[in-house]
Amino acid sequence: MLYLFKPLPANDRDFSNWKPFIKNVWFRRHFMKFVYSLQIVLIIIATMMGVWNFANWIIKGSVFILVFIVHELLHISVVYKIGDISLTHSGIFFWLNSNAVMSKKRFWLFMTLPLLVLTIIPMFFLPLTDGFAFELLRYILCVNAIIAGSDIINSILIAVKPSNAKFCGGYYIDSRNT
Repeated sequence: MLYLFKPLPANDRDFSNWKPFIKNVWFRRHFMKFVYSLQIVLIIIATMMGVWNFANWIIKGSVFILVFIVHELLHISVVYKIGDISLTHSGIFFWLNSNAVMSKKRFWLFMTLPLLVLTIIPMFFLPLTDGFAFELLRYILCVNAIIAGSDIINSILIAVKPSNAKFCGGYYIDSRNT
C-alpha cells in the first residue's frame, strides 16, 4: 500500500540482530550534508554546461515535475508488491520509506533504477540528438541526477555490503548469520 505524507504502520519486526545501514554515527548524522554537497556540485556542472537555458520556466518547471514523478514511480515499481511504501517530505525534499525486506540486488535496483532510466541511459542517446531534443534530454538527465543525489551515495554504500545482505527500514543483516 502507498501512504502519501503519512508514516508507515508500526513494524513488529525485531531489528535487534540487524545493523544500521550507515554504521558510522558521524557519517549517519552528516549524511545529508554529503548529499547537499553532491547536489551543489551537480548543479554547478549543469550550470557550466548551460543546461538551464534551454526553454522558458513553464516548460522547465513542467519537465522537472514530470521527471520527479517518474523518478519516484520507478522507485515504487521495485517495491510495490513486497511491502508498504510511504512518500514523506521535509521542506522541499521528498523520500520514500518502505517496510519491505529486500535482497542486496533488489535494494540496489530500488536505489539505482531512476538513475539508470532517467540519467545514465539517456546519456548514451545524447550524441544522437540535436536541437530542442538534445537540450531537453540534457535537462532531464541533469535534473534527475540532482534529484538522485542520495540515491547515488546509497548505491555506493549498498555495493560495499555483503552479497547476501537483506535490507529493511534503514537496517541490514547478513543473511548467512540468521
